[in-house]
Amino acid sequence: MTVLHPLQTVHQRPIADICMLLHFGFMTARAIRLSQGDLRELTHLLAAAALLIDDLKEPGRTFFRLEDDGGLIGYGGWQGCASDRLLRSLSYPPGEARNWDALGVAIIEQMALQAGVSRFYLLTDTAAAFFRSAGYQVADRRDAPQTIRASKEFKSLCPASASYMVKDLENA
Repeated sequence: MTVLHPLQTVHQRPIADICMLLHFGFMTARAIRLSQGDLRELTHLLAAAALLIDDLKEPGRTFFRLEDDGGLIGYGGWQGCASDRLLRSLSYPPGEARNWDALGVAIIEQMALQAGVSRFYLLTDTAAAFFRSAGYQVADRRDAPQTIRASKEFKSLCPASASYMVKDLENA
């Protein structure tokens, strides 16, 4: 396997090809695209963390199982179909000692760039400090693009008190 700079893909294939390998110098990570039938474990983890599960099977959602050489890191994905997308459903197994939160976000961001995503938006009640440390900026909800404002998360599923955050993936 060719050793590449962190976050460069080992081989570049469209995300529709199911799996992408990323080499981070100290390990290899895999992002495996989930089908509608593969959402059971993700749904269980999200429900256990009291995160949204009601709309996981709706159109426009893309989710991945994230693995490294030691097995499952977690899950994550996005929704939308334009260059502005909503970061969704980052979840990790309970008691995960390796604490791969930042790596999971980096993998999802790399997958998103490969898919033509320019900016990620998110809503969070509990993880604003973590996402700030990952380069996300708190923004005014009134400035959200129409495609983000039209989402169920933005309109009704996430409370108005949730932090609205943005990251420009192309200039990060």
